[in-house]
Amino acid sequence: MITPGDRLGVAVSGGADSIALLRLLVEIRERLGISLVVLHFDHQLRPDSASDARFVEKLARTFQIPFIESSGDVKAAATRHKWNLEDAARRLRYQFFAKVIEQGRVTRVAVAHTMDDQAETVLARILRGAGPAGLAAIYPVAGHIIRPLLGIRRAALRKYLDDLGQSWREDATNRDTSRQRARIREHLLPLLERDFSPRAVEHLANLARLSAEEGRFWDALIEDRFAVSAHRRPSGVAIAVEALLTPLPLVSEHHALRSVTERLIRRLYQEMRGDRLQLTSSHIEQVIRLATLSSSGRRLELPGGVRVTRNFGELVFSRDKAAPPRRARSKTERGTVGYRYVVKLKDRGTTDVSVPELGTRFRLKVIDWPQRARETTLRSVLDAGRLSNPLILRSWHPGDGYCPLGRRKRRKLKEMLRSARVAAGERSLWPVLESGGQVVWAKGMVPAADCSVGDETCAGLLIEERNL
Repeated sequence: MITPGDRLGVAVSGGADSIALLRLLVEIRERLGISLVVLHFDHQLRPDSASDARFVEKLARTFQIPFIESSGDVKAAATRHKWNLEDAARRLRYQFFAKVIEQGRVTRVAVAHTMDDQAETVLARILRGAGPAGLAAIYPVAGHIIRPLLGIRRAALRKYLDDLGQSWREDATNRDTSRQRARIREHLLPLLERDFSPRAVEHLANLARLSAEEGRFWDALIEDRFAVSAHRRPSGVAIAVEALLTPLPLVSEHHALRSVTERLIRRLYQEMRGDRLQLTSSHIEQVIRLATLSSSGRRLELPGGVRVTRNFGELVFSRDKAAPPRRARSKTERGTVGYRYVVKLKDRGTTDVSVPELGTRFRLKVIDWPQRARETTLRSVLDAGRLSNPLILRSWHPGDGYCPLGRRKRRKLKEMLRSARVAAGERSLWPVLESGGQVVWAKGMVPAADCSVGDETCAGLLIEERNL
């Protein structure tokens, strides 16, 4: 969740959970090698909300931590967009976090969701009729948002604060049982713990963890099937009917194939629409009937202006130009864990960088050139003299690209990975090397032209990869 050098924003409302998060991070910040910034967002839902901000600001000043605050009219936003109050508050709060990250004032934001919050969310999703993906509930890591307390009970945090003699602010709206979340917290969960299982919260949190793991597997599988089976056309995305209905040729179990087919339809719809929020199981059933029973030329209208047309042995997913696509959700919101490591090269010798996320150690070795030029492949060598120290070894980001050696124009890394037949499920963590803010190398790819070795190279940077 946290790497040395991070400037970590800590979301502090003034409640017990967020105050405990701040106090814990204050205790270990030096050991982690990070600096802290306190972030506070005033939802303007209570007359005394401004006093919460002053309470948090005073605490930040006590520990000599920078304080950044913002506010928003949550009621007005909820009315304007027809959101419920809780959803509106969350949206405005996370917009504030995103803005602070975008401005470079923090690198990540830690929020104080606990195991109890996870259990409450799982129950709310069950009551709403969510499937396995929805039961994953709150992710420990979602883009730049981290949740270090997700495995800790709320009561343990309050005991920690009591032992410190640390006060906090109570938000009366958290006990307003006109809201479903408060009813779950005040009535349903205590009932489950008292009358059914004292470990109900722990079991529900574990269900979320297992659902998230299963979701990552399905995401990787469907992305792989999409990359292999879907073909882009000027009008949209096409897939052979056989590839849709039999997405795993070696699997003969009908029900297993049906699960993959349904998810693949959702992925095709998402490619056109940008999300899959309006697509229901009834719509998916209609697409399957179009594939199995209809003749060429028949078509189906889906929500959001997406059209599916049967064209002989293919289904073509296209979009009505009058219906602009919604902005696609970043995969990191589903919990994909990225990484970023600062690498300070030596003038000569070896620098090792361990990447636990990949189970890999990269060895960056500065060697004389051209004496050893024939002993290695140019795909893994850069001109050390053309690089700007320090380097950044990180995971691939959408939009990454560079001009490879032998090319005249910049290529997107996504296209290079696709050409190299790198499975879609592997791309999110694909390692790249950044110099001076520009990508100059990606694993297995030809390096950037302006950092490649040449006749004038005196020192080469050799990149090797080994298992941890």
